[in-house]
Amino acid sequence: MHGKALEMAGKTVLITGGSGGIGRITAQRLAAAGANVIIVGRDAARGAAAVSHIGATVPGAAVSFIAADLSSQQEIRRLAAEVAGRLSRLDVLINNAGAMFGRRALSPDGIEMTFAVNHLAYVLLTHLLLPLLHAAAPARIVNVASRAHQGVRLNFKDLQAAKGYSGWWAYKRSKLANLYFTYELARRLDPARATVNALHPGFVRTDIGVASGFLPDWLWNAVKLAAITPEQGAETSVYLASDPSLAAVTGQYFVKCHPERSSAVSYDA
Repeated sequence: MHGKALEMAGKTVLITGGSGGIGRITAQRLAAAGANVIIVGRDAARGAAAVSHIGATVPGAAVSFIAADLSSQQEIRRLAAEVAGRLSRLDVLINNAGAMFGRRALSPDGIEMTFAVNHLAYVLLTHLLLPLLHAAAPARIVNVASRAHQGVRLNFKDLQAAKGYSGWWAYKRSKLANLYFTYELARRLDPARATVNALHPGFVRTDIGVASGFLPDWLWNAVKLAAITPEQGAETSVYLASDPSLAAVTGQYFVKCHPERSSAVSYDA
């Protein structure tokens, strides 16, 4: 079982969407392994609750919270500047925040929200934090994708999903985009300085399905009966962030802590 974080003393980890669900469990396990963990989330109250919960569960945990709305590129830039002001290096970046939107909405930058939060936020935040990651070489970038990427391709004539919006299909395409980003970034980065891998956490019992009106509460609660726990869902994120055997592994897609092939379309450079 790979669920236990390995020795992380002296390492700093930043995780987006870390105030709940698998993000909070991932943060807790990495803090328990000795990492200095920075949680990023939109809701300051939930962030404070996560920090106090982890502090109570992990005595002496080094955990802090920064509030940022990752649908806004201005907020992402502010977040990166604040992190750069605090840190001289960043060992692990876990792009974990994600959302499903029942109705089509636009971000503050005029971008369809699913694409803005689930994909572009990964790209922009990673790009802005690369100098800190390179300062910690060898650093790790972990992108939480999903098996939902299968069965779709990107429509470059309608990336904004303006012509007939479906929340589920927008989500699926954003997760395919996560894989394109992972594979291309792995090609561009020297793995001795930073590796980048993606993962499918499993279908996890969280509130992602109701948080932004994707499904009615009663339906999501019924669907969730088939889901795994957040503890199980966090295992692959923890593994990719901490396992020494992965020091030189890059450009891979992991399911249940094992590399797997993603969809054929996802390898189309």
